[in-house]
Amino acid sequence: MLRIENVSKIFHKNRPDEKVIFKNLNLSVKKDEFITIIGGNGAGKSTLMNLISGSMFPDTGRIFVDSRDVTSLVEHKRARIIGRVFQDPLKGTAPNLTIEENLSLAMLRGSKRGLIFGTSKQNLNFFKEELSKLGLGLEDRIKTKVGLLSGGQRQSITLLMATIVRPKILLLDEHTAALDPKSRNNILDLTEKITKNTQMVTLMITHNIEDALKFGSRTIMLRHGEIILDLEGEKRKSVNFSKLQDDFGF
Repeated sequence: MLRIENVSKIFHKNRPDEKVIFKNLNLSVKKDEFITIIGGNGAGKSTLMNLISGSMFPDTGRIFVDSRDVTSLVEHKRARIIGRVFQDPLKGTAPNLTIEENLSLAMLRGSKRGLIFGTSKQNLNFFKEELSKLGLGLEDRIKTKVGLLSGGQRQSITLLMATIVRPKILLLDEHTAALDPKSRNNILDLTEKITKNTQMVTLMITHNIEDALKFGSRTIMLRHGEIILDLEGEKRKSVNFSKLQDDFGF
């Protein structure tokens, strides 16, 4: 489903502050795999997501989604096949638009059609049905502006927007880090519910070792742009990640 071949990325190339983020990185991800990604600051976690989403391009190498070479495809053209949720609940939604209008925009993601805010009765019923699955009562507040919601509610809407048009890949860039513990747990439960029983690839960055082991089916650890651990299933339980966390400071 997702294949990264010999990807290299250098910031400030040929300058005194040159920084090599990736050098010939390779990663292959199968359909419906849920990978948790851990690593210290500067390991390349968010840069990896930027390269996959198309908000940044590699210097060398290629990126494939479903055998399609998307290396040079700009971000908005990848939007229909790649959904992304950021750490900041303020990103990913338009605060001055209602929940209904935000979901309408998400339905148009990757479409060549113009932005149309009118919502059909069929779409409205669909939105309410999807919102009811969040268990937050937002289906009864569909005309509320998103800017009036709490951080946890807003992140729930963002997660729904990223997956309402089912993408092939879902990128979760520390999407619970800015939330209070209760909201964090709700978002993680919602994430598991949305990604379960789909063929969607999910990549989730987290600094929480427990979350890295509890969620998903595979865990990789990045250090200085290299994958130094890549473990699946039961093998994840045999590694002392707490010691690794202390050793590498993340």
